[in-house]
Amino acid sequence: MPERLKIDEPLWDQSTFVGRFKHFLWVTDPRTCVVSEEALDNAKVLVEQYRKGSEPPGTTLEQIIYAKKLYESAFHPDSGEKQNVFGRMSFQVPGGMAITGAMLQWYRTATAVVFWQWVNQSFNALVNYTNRNAKSPTTTTQLIVAYLSATGSAMVTALGCKYYWTKRASPFVQRYVPFAAVAAANCVNIPLMRQNELIYGIDCSDANGNVVAQSRFAAVKGFTQVVISRIVMCAPGMLILPVIMERLEKYRWMQRITVLHGPFQVLAVGCFLSFMVPTACALYPQRCSINATTLEWLEPDEYKKLTNKCGANIPGVLYFNKGL
Repeated sequence: MPERLKIDEPLWDQSTFVGRFKHFLWVTDPRTCVVSEEALDNAKVLVEQYRKGSEPPGTTLEQIIYAKKLYESAFHPDSGEKQNVFGRMSFQVPGGMAITGAMLQWYRTATAVVFWQWVNQSFNALVNYTNRNAKSPTTTTQLIVAYLSATGSAMVTALGCKYYWTKRASPFVQRYVPFAAVAAANCVNIPLMRQNELIYGIDCSDANGNVVAQSRFAAVKGFTQVVISRIVMCAPGMLILPVIMERLEKYRWMQRITVLHGPFQVLAVGCFLSFMVPTACALYPQRCSINATTLEWLEPDEYKKLTNKCGANIPGVLYFNKGL
């Protein structure tokens, strides 16, 4: 009898970057965004059936693997709830390429800078909320305040960079205003949209998946890794493309087709993101960890709760979902 697939485990080794890259290249496939709601629900049902060993007779391994792909691309790993399609990591390529391309094309006026930063940070806020650690609930008021603060900080940063560089930098350097604003705003947007994880801590489990502690340091570690990943994700497109456009715009044929500059940048960003989305997601393991000794040092009250709960069997390493 063939060995059954471990349905709740990745198909590739997550302890290596290559394994994580293959996993996220597979699970962030943009084509899953256009799969029907019915197909997604059926995939979830099949995964749950397979988990119990009660899948329909004749179900092939290929069908199980595809159902697993759809399930992991569309449903939250903590809650099992279906995610908003625009907030899924599989929507990062089509969504990110359209918004980033627009930011790179229309950056010359303050109005354009503010508008596209607002659009971008609204999109980022949705992605950050959708891919949060779902075991840390957030109230509507907190969400509204976080959203306004995150988008406001992005627009202020973008305008500040624009006015500062307009007087002191060349037109070429000014092309990097969008990237500076995006990088700075990510440092604000992600912690704000996931603030409850910082306030109450993230559930930390032992090697068997049993929740044994809540840690605010784990939240900080998760935020830091996600911020770095998001900046790395957009960096190549937003840093290299301005150089390409600066050179291309010197040619007369390029000057005659200014109407196509925007679509060209959108497609170019899409090419970068197709590779960078799985690369950035793979930088750090999804199942992040902290040492129990770190919890003892930084959060003695939580460590005391851990010792009361586990007694002499305190796990050396605690695991948590860092989000994406």
